[in-house]
Amino acid sequence: MSIVKVIEVVCEGKTIEDALNAGVKEAAKSVRNIKQIDMKWVHAHVEHDKITKYRVTAKISFVVEH
Repeated sequence: MSIVKVIEVVCEGKTIEDALNAGVKEAAKSVRNIKQIDMKWVHAHVEHDKITKYRVTAKISFVVEH
């Protein structure tokens, strides 16, 4: 039987996809067996009437080794 743990992260990028990839890449530095990422919230930073970056709150699921 596997145990899955979920952590919540906040990540940034020029696109939503870049932000999610950055979150997975950073989490993978200390967590192994990442299986899924679920977007919870998306926030966009605006400067001079243009979106300049996205900040995403997401949940990352991974299998715990025993």
